Amino acid sequence: MAKVKRNHWLAAAQPRSFTGLMGLYESNYRRFERLAPELDLPFEQARSVGQDATLYLQVLERCRYTTTIHLTYWFGEGEQARADPDLTLRVYRDAQLAEAVYCDARSRYASLAGVPDIDDAVLDTQWPRNLLLNKWLAYCLAQGHSFSAANRPRRAGAD
Repeated sequence: MAKVKRNHWLAAAQPRSFTGLMGLYESNYRRFERLAPELDLPFEQARSVGQDATLYLQVLERCRYTTTIHLTYWFGEGEQARADPDLTLRVYRDAQLAEAVYCDARSRYASLAGVPDIDDAVLDTQWPRNLLLNKWLAYCLAQGHSFSAANRPRRAGAD
């Protein structure tokens, strides 16, 4: 029996096409869901110690159908500390999509920073930012990161 390839639509989608971008958002969602299985995120901040570094998650905004999250590694200490990659993502729980909406311009990914006005260049900027998110989520999972541990902080009233 032939093995069904997961995310086959992503491989078949044309890069920088609307269909390809939506496929990438769906893949981002699936990977984030593996990283944080409780998508209602019953905490405001959490960290996951993996094989290489500690991954930090902070909930920035909660809305009825979306959650906006800051996800990063922190390197260094005190004033010398830097986040890299420094990504903000929005998880659309109803549509089951996750979009990288911001990448800090001070990071080495400066060309991916900011969210442009909607015009013909949107796909050219959204594609690399979300491809970075997609590959980084895969890397975090491979490093053993997870926010599903029972001892993580809980939001008041989340129990």
